[in-house]
Amino acid sequence: MAHWQFWIDRGGTFTDLVGQSPTHQLHVHKLLSEHPEHYQDAVTEGVQRILAQHGQAGDQVESVRMGTTVATNALLERKGDATLLVITQGFADALLIGYQHRSHLFERAVSRPQPLYDKVIEAEERLNAQGEILLSLNKQVLQARLQKAYDSGFRACAIAFMHSYNHPQHELEAAQIARQIGFNQVSLSHQASALIKLVGRGDTCVADAYLSPVLRRYVAQVRKGLGQAHLQMMQSHGGLTEANRFHGKDAILSGPAGGVVSMVETARQAGFEQIIGFDMGGTSTDVSLFNGEYERSFENEVAGVRIRAPMMKIHTVAAGGGSVLSFDGHRMRVGPDSAGASPGPRCYRNQGPLAVTDINVLLGKIQPDFFPPVFGRSGQEKLDETAVQLAFQELQQQMQATGIDKTVEQIASGFLQIAVAHMANAIKTISVQKGHPVSDYLLSCFGGAGPQHACLVADELAIDTIMVHPLSGVLSAYGMGLANVREINSQTLEQDFDSRGLAAAQELVTRLTEQTRQAVCQQLHKPTPLQQQITLGLRYQDSDTILKVPFDTLTRMRAEFESRHHTLFGFHQPDAPLVIAQALVEVEAQENVLDNAEPQSNPGPLPSPISQRDVYMAGQWRDVPFFAREKLEPGHQLTGPAIIIDETTTIVVEPG
Repeated sequence: MAHWQFWIDRGGTFTDLVGQSPTHQLHVHKLLSEHPEHYQDAVTEGVQRILAQHGQAGDQVESVRMGTTVATNALLERKGDATLLVITQGFADALLIGYQHRSHLFERAVSRPQPLYDKVIEAEERLNAQGEILLSLNKQVLQARLQKAYDSGFRACAIAFMHSYNHPQHELEAAQIARQIGFNQVSLSHQASALIKLVGRGDTCVADAYLSPVLRRYVAQVRKGLGQAHLQMMQSHGGLTEANRFHGKDAILSGPAGGVVSMVETARQAGFEQIIGFDMGGTSTDVSLFNGEYERSFENEVAGVRIRAPMMKIHTVAAGGGSVLSFDGHRMRVGPDSAGASPGPRCYRNQGPLAVTDINVLLGKIQPDFFPPVFGRSGQEKLDETAVQLAFQELQQQMQATGIDKTVEQIASGFLQIAVAHMANAIKTISVQKGHPVSDYLLSCFGGAGPQHACLVADELAIDTIMVHPLSGVLSAYGMGLANVREINSQTLEQDFDSRGLAAAQELVTRLTEQTRQAVCQQLHKPTPLQQQITLGLRYQDSDTILKVPFDTLTRMRAEFESRHHTLFGFHQPDAPLVIAQALVEVEAQENVLDNAEPQSNPGPLPSPISQRDVYMAGQWRDVPFFAREKLEPGHQLTGPAIIIDETTTIVVEPG
């Protein structure tokens, strides 16, 4: 018997669900991620609500695929588990000292983020770079120190030894001792990141130990509410993995990665290969770029923590629907603080602060009777328009006291311009500043708030094509259904770029490919074609900038490296020797592939608007028609101003 499948994105403000029925129909639901008065877990509650609407029981769920911000929030709020760091003797402060990077060069009182670990143990051991033992691991001393830490309450342990990326024997021995003592989370640096450089590798290992227990508890909670359903989680690099293989280091961009996968697959289905993703949610706006291949970063800094794990290259700015509006007597600001899901923006009926969503309510772009009624104590009330008007009037009086005389609409529009500028600058960061002419790209807008601001952002960037998918309001959740099981493995090589180095690379690639394919196949329940991609990380000798190129002949790889170097930095050095720094293997199971879209049909006459209302656009109040998206057919054309009401979002078509 066929069963239901659910694709879920648990965001900071909203949890989005897409349920696929046994007849392959899609059903969408959206609810607040935190609403303790009404439910304990948004994921379980959302699944039960969709099933109840169709008279189904919980045992009808076959599989659940989800992305979650649980690890991200735990990192941002420093709410992971108390973590013990075990490191080579003499390097106790190595991770604290880091790379001496100062983000604010002229700040006299340098403030640095608190480390994630709470205690450090030095292990008496040392290997050299060739793997020769300079000092054997003193197991007795280490056991005594680990036991003392365990007795004082530590249960998460990160082990990072010098040169273990290539020679992990001492780490493995230390891990065995820790597990025998009873530590239930033991992360090893050579497994977290098999790459040279102790600081980045150690930080990644600590983050993994710090966050993995939080994830494990959350997954257990979700499993409890889902019964026997097969649970898969989205990783930061855009691939699915079994819930029991989900690690903290791979969970930082779990939710947004689903949006990137979905943006790419849906735009490709419509015939586009150059895409900029614009995902505006309740807390932040995520922007990403696709130019024929997924852009990933392998060296990341998140909330002051260095993490060396493959992540979708997503640039985030604090400009979401919940970004707080403030006026300090001199200037207007949007963000970085967010109203979140609770209390939420002022219109959510929880006495929250004024936020970006409130702007659109005041200007008439969001109409309470066309917005899901999920607010107030009952969880069934509409947005509060009156509270928004009163709050903006108070702000107007504050500004008048400083000599600024503007109408509430002008004030709201000013805040909106600031938010749009933040978002446009974020897109420039990933496009123009990286050598990509932004006007050549399609702007794929999604997230609950993205289509409300799509035209304004496109105007700011001179982009003339915007795509808003029918499921744009829940596109990150939809992306969980379009994603495939994927594994990425990388390892340091450090060989000269010559025939001998190429042979060493081939040997390493063969081993990594076998490991990676095996890891993917273990997660598949039926024979599935696999797609693999092999790249080498090259750098100029005496440089530490690594660029990845497809594995090929020496001549072609050199040409590709120099082309990419020139695009990024404006120059290349034809005579400078190269080094093969690392190898990377990516294997993906080709389970979910979208067919190309049908060509547009000849539509009938444009349907009548469902309503006609006053909306403040382009500096004045206008009489604007509101259309229902489900009544519009492929090929219909609308000229702004107009507003299209969708099940999961509001699409604002600006004048012109």
